[in-house]
Amino acid sequence: MDPATTCCPRLACPARGQTGQGNLGIHSRKDQRFLGTACHKTFSATQGPALYRLRTATETVPLVVTVLAHGCPPHAIVVAFGFDERTVARWRARGGVHGQAVQEPLVEPPRDLGQGQAEEIRVKNQGGLGWMALAMRIRTRVWLAGAGSAPRDMPLMRRLIERVRRGAAPRPLLVCPDGFCSSSRAMRETLRDPVPPGKGGRPRRRPWRHVLIAHVVTRYARRRVVATARRIVDGTPARVETLRRRSQGGGVINTADLERLNATFRARVASLTRRGRALARRTVTRQHGMDLIGTVSNFCTPHERVCVAGGQQTPAMAAGITHHGWTIRELLAFHVPPPRWTPPKRRGRPSPTLKRLMARWCS
Repeated sequence: MDPATTCCPRLACPARGQTGQGNLGIHSRKDQRFLGTACHKTFSATQGPALYRLRTATETVPLVVTVLAHGCPPHAIVVAFGFDERTVARWRARGGVHGQAVQEPLVEPPRDLGQGQAEEIRVKNQGGLGWMALAMRIRTRVWLAGAGSAPRDMPLMRRLIERVRRGAAPRPLLVCPDGFCSSSRAMRETLRDPVPPGKGGRPRRRPWRHVLIAHVVTRYARRRVVATARRIVDGTPARVETLRRRSQGGGVINTADLERLNATFRARVASLTRRGRALARRTVTRQHGMDLIGTVSNFCTPHERVCVAGGQQTPAMAAGITHHGWTIRELLAFHVPPPRWTPPKRRGRPSPTLKRLMARWCS
């Protein structure tokens, strides 16, 4: 138990989200409980992560989530371990929700992405077909975001690009989507910032500068690729080639790296297989599986394209997010920091106690 590596999860605590500032102490090593010196409340060391308040042994749940994240059918886990099918489904949902919570503070802070790729996958639902859109950063092979929808339309691409926008700094950016025409329009409408007006009224939104878009259109005949067309929608060929070489190295404009990640999702999510009988009954189930597999791919799975001479690296290590490869148990036990404390709004002047709290925790 290390109080310097965790934070208080209580939303009423003024020191919530603060790590390594001496605001936590050890209340009981036997019961694994910390003590917050700012709120004078105790909390469990497992409070908040996906392993909190589970009746099953702590070693068993990460093992089950590990095989789920690598494509093991839930029915096989039910037969092998003797758990109820609903219990396995709840653990998968917990892992997916926690994976999305881990992505937000670690992957989504703005960074210089350089080059990104976006593509859609067709999903077989119980009542018809659906679509799942994915995006990744090429330099580090980090899975950035994903979104699902029944139709393949503009709102699907807007939700995907909106999540990509959270993790993209306003720097030169090359985006290589497939031939879906709505992707370019969604990027132009999403990658914008409001311009403060000189007078009252709604602010005008100005598009980001140096955003380059290059489409990769693949043509098929009898289920075989017969031609690949590359079209530069926004930007000049010289600038597109400069950004592509800076982040990708050799080769040409393509979506090969994202298609390899799509193959991983298809192998581990049964409803994404091209020829299979598994159908997705609920969209939220597929969303949980996507978040779990994407987060495990970022933090726990070494990637051969980002390995260095010293050893293997995960995409999160290549991006500088972590300094070591995580295990599934580390991922499930990671404490997601809550948002920083904001002083309560009250009428009148703040009290001296509230002033001291604001001076310490709001600076």
